[in-house]
Amino acid sequence: MALMMEKLYDALRAANVPDDKARAAAVEVAEFDRTLADIRSTLRLHTWILSINTAAILAILGRLLAHS
Repeated sequence: MALMMEKLYDALRAANVPDDKARAAAVEVAEFDRTLADIRSTLRLHTWILSINTAAILAILGRLLAHS
């Protein structure tokens, strides 16, 4: 069963959009919202990985420059 944004569906129905088109639009927006959430979580993970890598590089550079 596909997810549907109820408020969007209700708003489209209130604007006299046919039921099948309002339902399809609400489902499509819900799927887009889920895709956007996946992208955000992946971006958050990549940000953490980049932060860890940057900290490691700075630590290595700090040790190399300190012993020079």
